[in-house]
Amino acid sequence: MSSFFFTLASFIVAISLLVTVHEFGHYWVARKVGVKVLRFSIGFGKPFYLRRFGEDRTEFAIASIPLGGYVKMLDEREGPVAAQERDRAFNRKPVGSRIAVVIAGPAFNFIFALVIYWIMFVSGIPGIKPIIGEVLPDTPAAIAEFEPLDRIHAIDGREIRSWNEALMALLDNALANDSMDIQVVGGDGIVRDRVMDLTQVEGLLDEGNLLDKIGFKVWVPKVAPVFGELSPGEPAAEAGIKPGDRIISADGEKIEDWAQWVKFVQARPEQDIALLLIRGSEHIELKLRPTRMETKQGEIGRIGAYNQPDPDQTDDYRTVVHYGPLEAVGASVRKSWDMIELTLRSMWKMLLGELSIKNLSGPITIAEVAGKTASIGLVAFLSFLGLVSISLGVINLLPIPVLDGGHLLYYLIELLKGSPLSENAEAFGQRIGIALILAFMSLAIVNDLMRLFE
Repeated sequence: MSSFFFTLASFIVAISLLVTVHEFGHYWVARKVGVKVLRFSIGFGKPFYLRRFGEDRTEFAIASIPLGGYVKMLDEREGPVAAQERDRAFNRKPVGSRIAVVIAGPAFNFIFALVIYWIMFVSGIPGIKPIIGEVLPDTPAAIAEFEPLDRIHAIDGREIRSWNEALMALLDNALANDSMDIQVVGGDGIVRDRVMDLTQVEGLLDEGNLLDKIGFKVWVPKVAPVFGELSPGEPAAEAGIKPGDRIISADGEKIEDWAQWVKFVQARPEQDIALLLIRGSEHIELKLRPTRMETKQGEIGRIGAYNQPDPDQTDDYRTVVHYGPLEAVGASVRKSWDMIELTLRSMWKMLLGELSIKNLSGPITIAEVAGKTASIGLVAFLSFLGLVSISLGVINLLPIPVLDGGHLLYYLIELLKGSPLSENAEAFGQRIGIALILAFMSLAIVNDLMRLFE
């Protein structure tokens, strides 16, 4: 239950922050071009907090449904406007000013992402070194003759310092259905150039692990089977296991490393395991019974224990990607542009039917990811905020009535024809826009529910 409330709180914080940034863009530019703002609302529905401020007594409201927000401006199309204030009505402003107000919301989302990425790059992004552990047979990686212990140094000329960076570059090329030049440093220290062709790979963007389809397994050093942190009340702690205990054998089978032990436990839900441990100089025998846990892959055993990492081994595969303050500016711009391009390519692939619509996510999945990233740490949560902020900016610029992009479309038509669209034409467009948004939202929620219950 506490996990549910943590996830919900993380989701509300994330959405409220992103909506505030977006709506503040509209509000700030509206004020700059002389439009009177009546209300700035975070959330929809009845406000539970409302305060008036400034010369215009603009209402700042926090409403009960935290799934969006809005800036209400003085507008003759929405009600009578006093004669002395007509020059401050939104509809009376030149089309250029209206375009600036509308585009400011998505623009502030992009600026927010830039700031987030800059903070991440300066503070350092934890990651895993891009070392290949296994090359799966009959895959693009095998055809390109990659070898175990190859460390990816660059993809298409861009330096790669972690698996996160490598995965983004691989995904970008997968969406482009293109080949890529990959420079690796082999386990022998020799630099080699590889060309991996993704143009003939079917189902590369379907659901599943992209690295597996490409043919890469991430290299992780063998970790000694030593217990570290134990969850209170879970089978490991209840059985009398202590941090620092090293596993010798389980049911008579010698346990060489932690990965072997994890597989052993997962294969034995609600089965007794005879465990032989060494604690200091003492050998200890005890019984351990994993609980049963449901996963997407089926039922597995679980004991509520973590391994005790060896700092020397951790240094072998973990890394922190750091940038200087000036270098981080360029890196954050590149990262933001890459994410915008990735979002647009993904949308285009969905429209063409080349990318499954199952990849479309709604509020349930976003809430799940918000909770998971917040539990991992600040950098992971910031990365999530940056991605969603860019997605929000891109989606709002789509030329769909009711979205910012729809209003921009109206204003561009007005520029071309020399006069605004008729109220009937705008109303018809609004109905189409609402229908499209409801259809997309319904599909996204269905996908969320299918992921939740599969």
